[in-house]
Amino acid sequence: MAETGHFGARQVPLAAKQALVDDVFHGVARRYDLMNDLMSFGLHRAWKNALVTALDAPRHAPFAVLDVAGGTGDIALRIVESGGPQIQATVCDINPDMLEVGRERAARLATRLGRDRFVDFTRANAEALPFADRSFDAVTIAFGIRNVPRIEPALAEAYRVLKIGGRFLCLEFSTVDVPALDTLYDFYSFNVIPALGRMVVGDAESYRYLVESIRRFPKPQIFAAMMRAAGFARVSFGAMSGGIVVLHSGWRL
Repeated sequence: MAETGHFGARQVPLAAKQALVDDVFHGVARRYDLMNDLMSFGLHRAWKNALVTALDAPRHAPFAVLDVAGGTGDIALRIVESGGPQIQATVCDINPDMLEVGRERAARLATRLGRDRFVDFTRANAEALPFADRSFDAVTIAFGIRNVPRIEPALAEAYRVLKIGGRFLCLEFSTVDVPALDTLYDFYSFNVIPALGRMVVGDAESYRYLVESIRRFPKPQIFAAMMRAAGFARVSFGAMSGGIVVLHSGWRL
């Protein structure tokens, strides 16, 4: 019997999930960042800044960071701007449309900073990264791990490409744990967000999938256990905005 996985609320053959996820992001790539602003009332910027602050990239030393599933470059460009001139970021994403948006954003930032080649963009699968062992000082992934068909191989790959002493940071939606807010959040997620997707992107179903995928993602304690099983040490997590988002952290020691 073929292995299956969740695609939102649907159970689908695991081998087919990646193509279904690709279709979602092909359609929304050009307005992906705009939709993030609208859906979160701009809060996604604070959540991503929290990740960048936790990473604390050095200002006066070489530092190589890999942002997985980071096609539009939002996290990588924030890291570059926060650190020093010796930071080199690599963005990998399986979706070429998202990567194209990221390249355009990086070109605009390069012009503003008067620098070249501080971000590389690579089409790659999170479950089989095309990078050598111990290549990066840090690996990040923001709002992408829940779209990976097989989370365990993706965590193993993140661990593999980290240098000894390197850190893994994962920002992901989670379960609201504040009474009354959870009911309001569910109503907003399942009613407002798909309607917003229809108005802005012309696609309600892709955003219905994104909402459903959040409910299928493992609870923070379970995901932390998955990180430990992949080899990460000093695993921790912290909730933000009443549990809407959680920042997970682990080290390769």
